[in-house]
Amino acid sequence: MSVGIIMLVHTAFDRAEQAARHWATAGCPVVIHVDQNVPQATYGAFAKALSDVPQVLFSRRHRCEWGTWGLVAASQDAAELMLERFIDVRHVYLTSGSCLPLRPVDELIDYLNARPHTDFIESATTADVPWTVGGLDEERFTLFFPFSWRRNRFLFDRLVEVQRRLRVSRRIPRGLVPHMGSQWWCLTRHTLSAILTAPERRRRDRYFRRVWIPDESYFQTLARLYSRKIESRSLTLSKFDFQGKPHIFYDDHLQLLRRSDCFVARKIWPHADRLYRAFLSQSESEANLQEPRPGKIDRIFAKAVDRRTRGRAGLYMQSRFPNHGWENGVTAAPYSVFQGFAELFQDFVPWLARATGTQVHGHLFAAERAEFAGGQRVLNGALSDNAGLRDWNQKAFLTNLIWNTRGTRQCFQFGPRDSTDVMWHLVRDPNAQISVVSGAWAVPLFRSGGDFSALRAEAAALQKAEHQLLDQLRSPEAKARIRIWTMAEFIEAPMEPLQLIIDEIGQKEPRRLAEAPIMQDLAGFGRFLQDLKNQGMHPYLMGDFPVEPAPRPSASPARKPYLVKN
Repeated sequence: MSVGIIMLVHTAFDRAEQAARHWATAGCPVVIHVDQNVPQATYGAFAKALSDVPQVLFSRRHRCEWGTWGLVAASQDAAELMLERFIDVRHVYLTSGSCLPLRPVDELIDYLNARPHTDFIESATTADVPWTVGGLDEERFTLFFPFSWRRNRFLFDRLVEVQRRLRVSRRIPRGLVPHMGSQWWCLTRHTLSAILTAPERRRRDRYFRRVWIPDESYFQTLARLYSRKIESRSLTLSKFDFQGKPHIFYDDHLQLLRRSDCFVARKIWPHADRLYRAFLSQSESEANLQEPRPGKIDRIFAKAVDRRTRGRAGLYMQSRFPNHGWENGVTAAPYSVFQGFAELFQDFVPWLARATGTQVHGHLFAAERAEFAGGQRVLNGALSDNAGLRDWNQKAFLTNLIWNTRGTRQCFQFGPRDSTDVMWHLVRDPNAQISVVSGAWAVPLFRSGGDFSALRAEAAALQKAEHQLLDQLRSPEAKARIRIWTMAEFIEAPMEPLQLIIDEIGQKEPRRLAEAPIMQDLAGFGRFLQDLKNQGMHPYLMGDFPVEPAPRPSASPARKPYLVKN
């Protein structure tokens, strides 16, 4: 007994000719269907090239388009011609012009001869398949689809919406339970003949003609009615990505395809010369009695999907950039953001660099320019300090900064005077360590000694801006490590939070701080805040500052003498 091969061809005719000759040489009759969209001259040249192979026939042509009835009609006519002209065929194997045999054809023939009554076709109910893409599961069988999804997408979508609103529901022919699966099947003569010669065929064909993607449901449903034994799997290795598009195999997939132990694979890149040479040469193929196990390489494809959709943290590319949540973390490495510290302490930036060994920048999102460490104008990766370039895409500026300086922890200052559009990205970033002393922006105003009415207006604007920043930091969607102190509670015991922050950065061995930054002189700061209140502004972000500091005792009280006995 032999195996008959049906080939659906619409492109890469030189490769389809190679595959057809390979099947025929091994004793398998081949029936080829060529898409009616292919020009007649191209079809004629292809048919003439195979005219010297008597076991290759061509079936009646249909116009084939993805998701439409033409693919089923093409398979039906090719199958009828196969069963009529080659009476010794017991199994019929459906392939495409881009399919490539991976194992010697004799192994496939022996495998199917050992299973003479088994149909190999994926066939599962819509409730049991997780891989439908496009939002249509049961609806593909209960709505009408007269328009092409690819050529008339607008009409396709509008008609689906109208049918949903009108609650349209087609009647499924009696006795049919819709099933779905891969279109690449291998059916026995008994099952295929029963499907094609059934008295109800015309009624069933009329129903499936308006089903969406009928080539994945027609034979899969009807095989359940007539098959003696179904193996719900395909002997063809075909992998799909998360969007439902088929993976294409190239030359560098040679070892991967060999490991699958499958008999046939699709889709093969037409220019994969190495694959065609390796698999269409019987001399290079070794005997393989293994059961086809496409699952052996599923782990590799799962990694490929993860790399495509998730990728490396902080590295953006075309396939992930437009999709919110696909960036696998906003940035590539941990970094620290300080708000209010540089205003509260003198020379905080150089002190932090000495204490942590990190690269400490000024205000990277300042209005005038990005204040890179050491006054640099261009940082790693040709990252410019130009404010216009930075503000064109602040998120990209941040991610590039962290990516380009991998291996060195970055720290930078932030405040309500800075461009605040980037704050939401900082809040969502698990790599961010954000430490805030709220209200510290008032210290430079206090020390400036300018016109008080102008200071009051600026203080009101800065307080409003910082209030909005704090609201974002307290968002339930925040993923960064965030610590917020009011200025009043921070200056009561500044060393404890500083020690906590330094330890968390963890660039050096944990140890007590030997050097503390020098705090700005805050004498009169309470009176400054009271003056703001007197002018009608309520400075509430600093905490409770007394107008006059409590007097400190001039000397410590004398300690009572006590006696120590040995």
